[in-house]
Amino acid sequence: MALELWGGGRFGDLFDDDPKQWRMYADFIGSAGSIFDLITQLYPAYFLPLASLGNLTKAVARGLKDPSSRVIQNHFAISGNLGEIAAKEEVWEVGAQLLGLGLGILILDTPGLVKSFPVLTSTWMSMRLLHLWLRYQSLSVLQFDTINLKRARILIKSHILHSRVLGSVDCNQEENILSWETFARPRIIFGVPLEEMFGGERSVAKIKMLLKLYAKEKHFLVVNQQKTDFEVFVSFKVRKKTISWNDLWVDK
Repeated sequence: MALELWGGGRFGDLFDDDPKQWRMYADFIGSAGSIFDLITQLYPAYFLPLASLGNLTKAVARGLKDPSSRVIQNHFAISGNLGEIAAKEEVWEVGAQLLGLGLGILILDTPGLVKSFPVLTSTWMSMRLLHLWLRYQSLSVLQFDTINLKRARILIKSHILHSRVLGSVDCNQEENILSWETFARPRIIFGVPLEEMFGGERSVAKIKMLLKLYAKEKHFLVVNQQKTDFEVFVSFKVRKKTISWNDLWVDK
């Protein structure tokens, strides 16, 4: 509980930015917690530490699952019917749990299967991989019309390299929900001074050119030409108080 309180208070905004990624990570971590429960049969003398570690891992998974699921539910509640969406999801979840419970009872009643740990492990692994694959398929078709760092990188890359502005459908299809945002490309650096944009050069002509080019915008966007990696500098104008991804959305 203390871990969930700390994680929710410290990293709560991450779920709003990328709920698909954290919902998928929650299932990965939950699967890891189930592994500790499974190996308690091999090491019964260490049942307590293994079971405790499994419960701790599952608690972390719940801490990621619940807030990311709320964001996804809110996305579907286009008419403010969040309660109805949550109730329908709960019905499907309970149905899946009952189906899994029935299969588990059937497996336990199979003579000789429970005593064969390799067969039991392979059965668990098959069911878990099927669950993760279905979860990935359901999240990969989920489309958000807002901008996060991943989708911003996709938009900028397409606009600069191909002079094409992607719509929300294409942008969501190109988004990799498994990759960590830090390692995505191109790299975007915010709040860069204009002097650094020009490589340390103070050019009045270039500043006037930028002001004219971005006269109707609230930001400047420049590609760093001094590095081999694709890197983008974004500088906000003085009156811009906050950073909003929707301000960076290019309306075709």
